[in-house]
Amino acid sequence: MAVKHLVENVRDIALVGHRAAGKTSLADALLFEAHAVDRMGSVDDGTSVADFDDEEHKHHFSIDTHVLHADHDGKHLNILDAPGSPDFIGAALEALAAVETAVVVVSAANGVEMNTRRMFAEATALNLSRAVVINKLDGEKVDLPALVESIRASLGKQCVLFNVPDQTGPDFSQVYCLLDPATKIPATCPVDVNAARAQLIEAVVEADETLLEKYLSEGAVTVSELEADITRAMDAGTLVPIFCTSAKKDKGVKEVLDALSRYGLSPSFAAKRLAGLQVSANGTTHQLQPTEQEEFVAQVFKVVNDKFVGHLSFIRVLAGKLQHNHNVVNLRSGQTLRVGHLLEAQGKSTAQVHEVGPGDIVAIAKVEGLEIGDTIAYTNHAPKLPLPHFPTPMYGLAIEPKTRGDEQKISVGLHKLASEDPTVKVTHDAQTHELVISGVSQLHLDIIRERLKARFGVEVNTKEPKIPYRETITGDGAGDHKHKKQTGGRGQFAEVHLRIFHLPREIKTLQQCETEFANKSKFEKLRSVHYDPAFNFAFIDHIVGGTIPNNFLPAIEKGCKEMLERGVLAGYRIQDCAVEVYFGKYHDVDSSEAAFKTAGRLAFKKAFLSARPSLLEPIVKLEITVPSKYTGAVLGDLPTKRAHVENQDSLPGDMTVIYARAPLAEVARYAAQLGGMTQGTGSYSMELSHYETVPAVVQQQIVSKAALKDDEDE
Repeated sequence: MAVKHLVENVRDIALVGHRAAGKTSLADALLFEAHAVDRMGSVDDGTSVADFDDEEHKHHFSIDTHVLHADHDGKHLNILDAPGSPDFIGAALEALAAVETAVVVVSAANGVEMNTRRMFAEATALNLSRAVVINKLDGEKVDLPALVESIRASLGKQCVLFNVPDQTGPDFSQVYCLLDPATKIPATCPVDVNAARAQLIEAVVEADETLLEKYLSEGAVTVSELEADITRAMDAGTLVPIFCTSAKKDKGVKEVLDALSRYGLSPSFAAKRLAGLQVSANGTTHQLQPTEQEEFVAQVFKVVNDKFVGHLSFIRVLAGKLQHNHNVVNLRSGQTLRVGHLLEAQGKSTAQVHEVGPGDIVAIAKVEGLEIGDTIAYTNHAPKLPLPHFPTPMYGLAIEPKTRGDEQKISVGLHKLASEDPTVKVTHDAQTHELVISGVSQLHLDIIRERLKARFGVEVNTKEPKIPYRETITGDGAGDHKHKKQTGGRGQFAEVHLRIFHLPREIKTLQQCETEFANKSKFEKLRSVHYDPAFNFAFIDHIVGGTIPNNFLPAIEKGCKEMLERGVLAGYRIQDCAVEVYFGKYHDVDSSEAAFKTAGRLAFKKAFLSARPSLLEPIVKLEITVPSKYTGAVLGDLPTKRAHVENQDSLPGDMTVIYARAPLAEVARYAAQLGGMTQGTGSYSMELSHYETVPAVVQQQIVSKAALKDDEDE
């Protein structure tokens, strides 16, 4: 049966916030109140519709975003239950990319926490409407007025109570809407009702100049006028309603469901997300609109490799309609794909549907080649949607199989897991010869290891990956090597003399190299130059009089390039140097390409060591966000990591952001240290900035640890 919802009746909602705020319990309660399930699921006893993954049962927290749906009061709600742990931020951000409304859940006991602020800020940056749900109001010693003030201080004055509880604590049983002044609210309510109602009215009317003018001049507006303006106010951001609940006791949940159904933004508000995206039809172009009549465009926001169902790609339809058994084009790859089955998900359960329209969230089953962020359409002329933004994973582990022969299984498994999580990256470091998996944190990678074992039957050993240092030279040098072996029969002979020079890092192309460095003014008898931009390396042929035959020069260059990969000082990749081969000797019978490759490699090594070799280290840009009271501790700690603080700014909610640069080696494990200094409330991001020379003392330690074994003559 086709899922058929008018665009104006669809609500796409993400439940976000900090871990243990009760988002999954709220999701289960919303499904129960909407009669989408027969009994209310429970996280504690493992019956939650949302948290169904084995790892989630084991750890008692959400790891993935789970897709749910319910019909209520003539509206169809797609509910995305996102994880609250900062370790799984990628899954939470993919949920925000698919909705119009972010419901930020706050624990009444713990208040505004780190991920509460982050998810609210991310939703704001995406121009989503936002609502706040204060959960667990049945807890002991809840100070609701102080909590509301904390929310307003941290998230903004536009956050105002939409309803209030009869009381807090174990006897909490009912909530009352503040829109109608005629509503009788018991004296046990802990909130100043009149002040809260005034804040709500002001937030609503601010989005409508006519209504605002009436309110200012007459001092009152009708309930119907307010209700007619709530959606506009949420869209404009002047209103962020706060709802009061106890999800586990199913108190206040129906009121949240009613409000989201009645006032929540429909997919038609996605028009602002589509601004500037043009569609061509009949020789004309027009702005893409979120309507059924438009050309079909959707975006993949989540990927799952299910061991029972197979590969699932979850899409959010932005415009037009899609039928099953239809071809679509992946605008990233240009590949045409056949969509056989469209599935509507309710946690781990799925039901087949035949047609979807704007705002619908469904899974495409068993279609390979789709990645998170991909735009799909009927034609390759459709506009490509912007890619969602995800933080760069910086916490790395080098991994190897516990069982020999499992290398292929590890590679396949890791790449499948990385396709599901945009904050997981798998790389094979050619420089350090390690398979490195990068994620957000230690816990994040622990979960990846557990899934690797559970899904693919592979166990791994882990260790800290090597820091990708680089080697270079700071002066000029020279070296030569005579390679001579006679072991019976044909011998080996080659002699190579070369000079080595520092090549400026600013050089990027062969043309630039020839203009600024490798030219006749510097090398009078220059015959040719080869340039490799990956290493910023130039190989200069300056042979005079045929002392080395032309056919052996490529072998010498190959020998030098082997050393670029292997390193000389400490086994790290070499960059920013030029080699001039100017003299040599050969033997008519015993010389060979292999002999000249060996001679070239060892001559390069001698020359490199004579040219004041130096190590370079990666420097990263750090952006550290902490509550202001911890600023001093963080600023005092950074110099111990050889960090340079560049700037700092104040953020709303008494937060400070510190901008700094530091060597990657010093901050590779900064997450745990920052957590210790800030009681888990600090967060940071980092990305590669550039390479700098390692201080002499540090270089000596690195080189002595490396203890490279000498080459043997071949």
